[in-house]
Amino acid sequence: MSPLTSEARRTLGSRMSALQPETVRSHLDIGYHKRLMVVAGRANRELGGKIAEKLGVELGSVTLKTFSNGEVYCRYEESIRGADVFIVQPTCGNPLEGLTANDALMELLVMVDAAVGGSAHRVVAVCPWYGYSRQDKKSAPREPISARLVARMLEAAGIDRMVTMDLHSGQIQGFFAKPCDHMTAMNMLSQYFADQGLEDLVVVAPDAGRVKLAKKFAAKIGAELAILNKERPAQQVAEIGYVIGDVKGKTALLVDDMIDTAGTLKAAAQTVLDEGATRVLATATHAVLSGNAFENLASSHFEQIVVTDTIPLRDGAPANLRVLSCADLLTRTIRQVFTDGSVSEVFGGENQLF
Repeated sequence: MSPLTSEARRTLGSRMSALQPETVRSHLDIGYHKRLMVVAGRANRELGGKIAEKLGVELGSVTLKTFSNGEVYCRYEESIRGADVFIVQPTCGNPLEGLTANDALMELLVMVDAAVGGSAHRVVAVCPWYGYSRQDKKSAPREPISARLVARMLEAAGIDRMVTMDLHSGQIQGFFAKPCDHMTAMNMLSQYFADQGLEDLVVVAPDAGRVKLAKKFAAKIGAELAILNKERPAQQVAEIGYVIGDVKGKTALLVDDMIDTAGTLKAAAQTVLDEGATRVLATATHAVLSGNAFENLASSHFEQIVVTDTIPLRDGAPANLRVLSCADLLTRTIRQVFTDGSVSEVFGGENQLF
């Protein structure tokens, strides 16, 4: 049989194609528009509202309540199918809502689970205060690593991403298998003090563990550095020994990631004053302020204590306490996450101060 000519092959091919059904495509083209939703738990509704307003969206409607037996309940009142749901919930107590720190954590978990069950496209936990962050290692035999446990619980509930701020230890990010965006308010706080035009300023690290943070803070505002020698004989008990560095005749600024009972902060203020400091200020990202914190701050010699609103203040805060909002910082972060942009651009690539 003689081979087919090229013209004959083209003719045969066209006839065979006419007999074939319409070619099936390997994909389906559907116009898809991403949808962003912001919801807030009861731990800090005000912060969630500020973020939603800055994003130009309404805060998502969600029913949250605690039953008489102490169990937490959650239900989204609108469809969240296919949406990127950002849940704003620091795991802190809120006395105005009758919420303890453990209630806030459980509420976050059920909100995540409800969002996953409601077919959300992505569920992002925006947890500016990460509870149990101080329990990030074993300090004694037979202790839990609770910070790791919380990370596992959140991932088991179904989060796709975690957004948090100024962790007590930056290595906590390693407890997450999912992406963890570690934001910091230290740039915002350092800019605040730089704008004050303070003279003869010295940044004081409250202990050896905060030296790196205090050093970078001091560099940003053009100040000198000093270090306090602190020891912890027991949990939530601290003893201040002496100051390493020169604070005599200067304005001392104590920098830390959190203020809890403020007993250590009060003792630190007295120590630097005894060493000759003329004025004393303090700043921290997280105002935990538990126990006798208000009394300690009110009776201390601080001219001003500057914190952020990662944790809502209870009633009765002392007059020398000033709160700066971190809503703008978190809003820019959420926008970058939603649009698949670069989160590090929010800080110009410098978001690791630890």
